[in-house]
Amino acid sequence: MMKSSIYAALFLLLLIANSYAVSCPDYLDVSFKKLHSSQSVDLCQLTQGKPVLIVNTASHCGYTPHFKELEAIHQKYHSQGLVVIGFPSDDFFQEEDDEAKTAEICFINYGVTFTMLTPTAVWGGDVNSVFKFLAEKSTSPKWNFYKYLIDGKGQQVQVFSPRVAPDDERFISAIESLVVKK
Repeated sequence: MMKSSIYAALFLLLLIANSYAVSCPDYLDVSFKKLHSSQSVDLCQLTQGKPVLIVNTASHCGYTPHFKELEAIHQKYHSQGLVVIGFPSDDFFQEEDDEAKTAEICFINYGVTFTMLTPTAVWGGDVNSVFKFLAEKSTSPKWNFYKYLIDGKGQQVQVFSPRVAPDDERFISAIESLVVKK
C-alpha cells in the first residue's frame, strides 16, 4: 500500500511539472537579472497564468514620467493578477550607462515597486526573446515606453504606443478586460 501511495504521489508531481512546462510559452521560459541586483527573475514563475503588462523603458525620455502612472496601475491591479515588468533599454539612446543610476531614477525618483529588469535590447539583432515574440505578434517598439498587454495564457497581445498614456481610458479598459474582477 505504501509503495502505491509513493507512486501515486510521484505521478501527481510529474503531472504538475508537465502542466507547468506546457503552460509557459517559450518566449517567457527565461530568467533576467533584476535591475541593479544580483537576483534573477524567472518569467515563467512570475507570469504563469496572469495577465502581463510589459514596457520598454528609458530613464531620460520625455515619457519617463509614465513611471508614476505605471506604478499606480501596478498598485491598483496587482491584487487582481496583473504583473507589470519594465525592460530598460538604451536602444533609443536615452538610458543611463550606469545601471545604478537607472535604478535610482526608477526606484527613488518615481517610487517604482513593480519588477524592473537589467537593461536589454528590445529590437534589432540582439533583441531578447520577450521582445522578439512581441514584435512577431504585434510590432517592435519604435520608441521608449511602448506598452504590451498580454493575456493570462501568454498569447494574445495588445500594443499601445507611448502616446497613449498609462492612465488613458482605452488603456485602462484593456487592462480591466484582462484582470480578475474583485
